[in-house]
Amino acid sequence: MGRVTDLASFAALLTPEGQTLLASLRDHDPAQELAVVSRLRRDHPAELVTAAVGQARLRQRAVAKFGAEDAYRMYFTPHGVEQSTRASVGTYRARRLADLGVRSVADLCGGIGGDAIAFARAGISVLAVDRDPLTAEAARANADALGLVGLIEVRCADVTEIDTAPYDAVFVDPARRGGRGRIFDPEAYSPPLSWAIEAARRAPHAALKIAPGVPHEAVPEDAEAEWISDGGDVKEAVLWFGTRPGAVRATLLPSGASLTGRGLPDPAVRPVGRYLYEPDGAVIRAHLVAEVAEGLDGGLIDETIAYVTADALIPTPYATAYEITDRLPFNLKRLKALLREREVGTLTVKKRGSAVEPEELRRRIKPKGPHSATVFLTRVAGAPTMLVGHPAR
Repeated sequence: MGRVTDLASFAALLTPEGQTLLASLRDHDPAQELAVVSRLRRDHPAELVTAAVGQARLRQRAVAKFGAEDAYRMYFTPHGVEQSTRASVGTYRARRLADLGVRSVADLCGGIGGDAIAFARAGISVLAVDRDPLTAEAARANADALGLVGLIEVRCADVTEIDTAPYDAVFVDPARRGGRGRIFDPEAYSPPLSWAIEAARRAPHAALKIAPGVPHEAVPEDAEAEWISDGGDVKEAVLWFGTRPGAVRATLLPSGASLTGRGLPDPAVRPVGRYLYEPDGAVIRAHLVAEVAEGLDGGLIDETIAYVTADALIPTPYATAYEITDRLPFNLKRLKALLREREVGTLTVKKRGSAVEPEELRRRIKPKGPHSATVFLTRVAGAPTMLVGHPAR
């Protein structure tokens, strides 16, 4: 219920009546939606009310990606909210292109315009292309709502038919979802990754947004591969062309800290020291744990586990440090007794290399008390192990 599904319904939202409805629904409670719809239909056409309620719901979902100030002025489709780039990531990418001297970009598979908005705000003129008419109309409405019409041209077309020669750069965000959900085969993307790579190679600069789980062997030799996290969550990988061929990078937002690979061998396994470092997900995806370990004078607790151990507390933006107080063989009774003795009521459970689920552990431990602790369910030199500690200060 409450979805914008056609051009006529979307166009009605842009009328004065539609705008009034959307403004009245900004803070509506989805739990009260049936009552809201019934009330509004007394004074407005049913189709318009349905479209407005659906758009209001999408705007509420979009706040997490775009922030309230933009989200409540923008227009979305269900797929547009799901597939849009988080604004912080789009802003970072746009800044990189601007720093390369890019002043115009062909944004292929532009969706509802999230990336185009970031490019335009970085002073880059944009051709945003999407083959879906409703999505293209949403992108036009967003450019207008945010005062960026002078920098964003929206075109409803097949991206494979676009001449990108007049542009300084190409950006491609292939659709990675189909009717059955997420698509894992890059050649099943729309357009296929191979087509996007060839389009990128024809431009002076290019950026291709891909899934962060892409195998490293699938990265072309003439591309730079960058994994980006925001607030500790890995958001995407980007293939850059016209920058540093073969480079591998992990970038952490919002700090902007960026780590470039140096081709280091895997760190050695060493005994658990006083501190355990949990590398950021982007660092792990980029296979740059060795670079972090070297900076910490540390090693791995297990050759297959991306936890770094060290004897000293060294500040690093690329990993979270924990002070380890106890190391136990995997044994829930012993862990429960230890936590009861320490009066631990707030228990954070992390796992890497263990089949035990954190929620199941918390259910069986039943922590109670005024203190807090972090438990790592992992392997140390191949043996199932529990490490107990707390964030280092």
